[in-house]
Amino acid sequence: MASPENAPRRAALLSLGCARNEVDSEELAGRLAGSGWELVDAEDGAPDVIVVNTCGFVEQAKKDSIDTLLAASDVARPAGAKVVAVGCLAERYGAELAKDLPEADAVLGFDAYPELAERLGDVLGGHTPAPHVPVDRRTLLPISPVERPAATADVSVPGHEWVPDIARTRLSDGPVASLKLASGCDRRCAFCAIPSFRGSFVSRPPADVLGEAAWLAEQGVRELVLVSENSTSYGKDLPGGTRALVDLLGRMASIEGVERIRVSYLQPAELRPDLLRAIATTPGVAPYFDLSFQHASARVLRRMRRFGSRADFLDLCARIRELAPEAGIRSNVIVGFPGETEEDLAELEAFLTGARLDAVGVFGYSDEDGTEAEGYDGKVDPAEVAARVARISELADELMTQRAEERVGSEVVVLVERAGSDDDDDCAGRAAHQGPDADGESSVVAAGDGGPDPAGLRPGDLVRCRVTGSEGVDLLVEALEVLPRAGTGTVLAGSG
Repeated sequence: MASPENAPRRAALLSLGCARNEVDSEELAGRLAGSGWELVDAEDGAPDVIVVNTCGFVEQAKKDSIDTLLAASDVARPAGAKVVAVGCLAERYGAELAKDLPEADAVLGFDAYPELAERLGDVLGGHTPAPHVPVDRRTLLPISPVERPAATADVSVPGHEWVPDIARTRLSDGPVASLKLASGCDRRCAFCAIPSFRGSFVSRPPADVLGEAAWLAEQGVRELVLVSENSTSYGKDLPGGTRALVDLLGRMASIEGVERIRVSYLQPAELRPDLLRAIATTPGVAPYFDLSFQHASARVLRRMRRFGSRADFLDLCARIRELAPEAGIRSNVIVGFPGETEEDLAELEAFLTGARLDAVGVFGYSDEDGTEAEGYDGKVDPAEVAARVARISELADELMTQRAEERVGSEVVVLVERAGSDDDDDCAGRAAHQGPDADGESSVVAAGDGGPDPAGLRPGDLVRCRVTGSEGVDLLVEALEVLPRAGTGTVLAGSG
């Protein structure tokens, strides 16, 4: 049912894909709220329009986005509501998506974000905007720092026009929030289409990042997860250069209420010694390294247009653990890349066995539209790709289980994200080595020799715990002490 006359228009936002998309959704929500829209639940809030922030990264993500748009249409149509597609899939395919998916009343690209409220108003008024026409955004955002300010003035880049009082509305009240460092990527990995629709790399000014961090802390956020397509590039287009992220981490850790900072999406080839040391040793920064290895065979990596080798990557892991023995290290790998041989796969297995990573995501290669690898010869049969995924996944699961077992007996600091109760002891959170969503969690139980009652813990509590067991990547921990809420920059993220 549409909103009564003179009542605020209602919008529901559904977000798919990565943490960067989640931040985009909160920025879109902020723009709508600042324009007088009411944000509601898609199924129970009787929205006038359902906005689906799609993901266009890999085939499964595209399918999930299409399925979500179709499901949103099923909810919207009986109530007379509209469905609008935004996000990476909409940006990447635009008019093609609009033609093939009539269930979407409009398909809007990134350039529509600053005027989203007006565009949605047009849709509700029966004036459907012309479908977005995709362009290669790398041509719109030159790499040159001298030219970039002029380019960004003309082209909307999600996350670069943040204003604290209107342009972000939290869609969750949990104690963890993602914070965008930058948009786009200047790397040209042969398998990846992201630069073509996200554009070249653009850093957000440190003052904007710090201002948003302080605002999030005021909203009750205790852990900030810094996200971008490539966080190790942060600052290269700023006056301070690549030292900017090192400086930013120290300043962010001093913000009142911020207890833990986690940096995501690091490129191994760009992880400089000063940044490695800053992440491993800065009080308030989680010693957590989300490293995009992708493979360990030097030959495959070169075909991917990447750098490194098994020896290089093992050396990097050793240097991390020399500074922070309990650091968390996670990565993703691609198997079945065109031309990958049995020897290449054995090289990857040898790396994983030696690296002892805390979390590994294993993906099978598939062609992505417009990428260099799409035209490569030596394609691996899909059935063989699936077999290699199963083989490497089995090894990764075994190694991750062993790594978690090695933590039994150690102490960790857990940020509680799910509260327990008197009749439900399912109290859980994450230690510093456990990133959001995919790296496992820590289930908190009462210590046999005293300590706080998990039933009394609440989301946002930081608890010193002892690891007593593990199941896969998940830990079982005993609560020893609830740590006081820090004033500024207390060291809480250094353990485990």
